[in-house]
Amino acid sequence: MRQLPARHGRSRSMGQTRGRINTISPGIIFTPLAKDELTGPRGEGYRRMIELSPAGRGGTPDEVGTVAALLMGPDGTFITGSDFLMDGGVTASYFYGELAPQ
Repeated sequence: MRQLPARHGRSRSMGQTRGRINTISPGIIFTPLAKDELTGPRGEGYRRMIELSPAGRGGTPDEVGTVAALLMGPDGTFITGSDFLMDGGVTASYFYGELAPQ
């Protein structure tokens, strides 16, 4: 039997009280820590990921906040048990695009 993430089971039990559980999985978000990483030993790899992603850029904290506001606000009341991948398409590029391992 396939194991589902914990948010699925908890979202079901929380639903009885109209609670919602969702997660946000951000990629490279331009924070002070990310800026340090981009200039550190792995910086070249991170910059390549950004350049070859469909968005062609990293995200901002405000963009993550906008998704969080949707999920927590009245417009997100039908959304539960979901994960929102916010990586500018890096994951898709890794599996299907130029970032795919050779």
